[in-house]
Amino acid sequence: MKKPLVGALLALLLTGAAAAPAVASAPSDTVAQAPAPAPRSASTTVAAVDFAGTVALSNCSGSVVRMPNSQPSDYALVLSNGHCLETGFPAAGEVVMNKRSTRSFTLLNSAGTGVGTLRASKIAYGTMTDTDISIYQLTKTYAQIQSTYGISALTLADTHPVAGTPITVVSGYWKRTYSCNIDGFVYRLKEGDWTWKDSVRYTSTCNTIGGTSGSPVVDRNTGKVVAVNNTGNEDGQSCTVNNPCEVDESGNVTVRQGINYAEETYQIVPCVGPGNVIDLTRAGCTLPKP
Repeated sequence: MKKPLVGALLALLLTGAAAAPAVASAPSDTVAQAPAPAPRSASTTVAAVDFAGTVALSNCSGSVVRMPNSQPSDYALVLSNGHCLETGFPAAGEVVMNKRSTRSFTLLNSAGTGVGTLRASKIAYGTMTDTDISIYQLTKTYAQIQSTYGISALTLADTHPVAGTPITVVSGYWKRTYSCNIDGFVYRLKEGDWTWKDSVRYTSTCNTIGGTSGSPVVDRNTGKVVAVNNTGNEDGQSCTVNNPCEVDESGNVTVRQGINYAEETYQIVPCVGPGNVIDLTRAGCTLPKP
């Protein structure tokens, strides 16, 4: 898992401030700026990606998100990781739903500047089983956020992501972006007690660090969120905390030190009904149930 206060900040104390941000010229890592658009071809439009709509949590990153059919009058949702919940890591098999929360989030504008504080009314959904997501319901609607801050929510794609797609991971915690491509998909990704299904594997230039947990993974072809950043293999160990391993359909285990991963988000869309209400009984909803 990519939480900052144990790993990344300790590294800062041990190695000095220069160890945290990558050098300014590194193409995979930009500090407090939107990444330069990728080269355009005659047949492809690549969306510019910035920080607007992302949020900083006390220990992670996240984003204000909407479903394709969400309405301006709906209470807004914030997406992050299940392992970023203020209640601690959910156990394997545990699902948290409709739990009261007053957690606060710093909303960022396109330049990565905090423009205001949003507050949760509840944890609408959270789990680390099959996937690693948390969804908070806010006390403000999309229309209120737009009116007050001039910032729109990011839209979740409702289809499975595609290998080779150019993506940008946008960290509100560090105000930093990472650009690469989807390298492929992992049948099962195991880390400690948890197992995630059909995870996204990045190409190596998305060298995300602690604090990037919960960052939206944006498809640069569409501008939509296709996954949520959650982990990477730090030390080359196999299937331990902070060292996830890949397991294929035959049970073969592969370890890729330095490679990072995300959990797909298209499967959230069928589980959200009118009024942005999480309803696990809806047709097509496959999220784990309590």
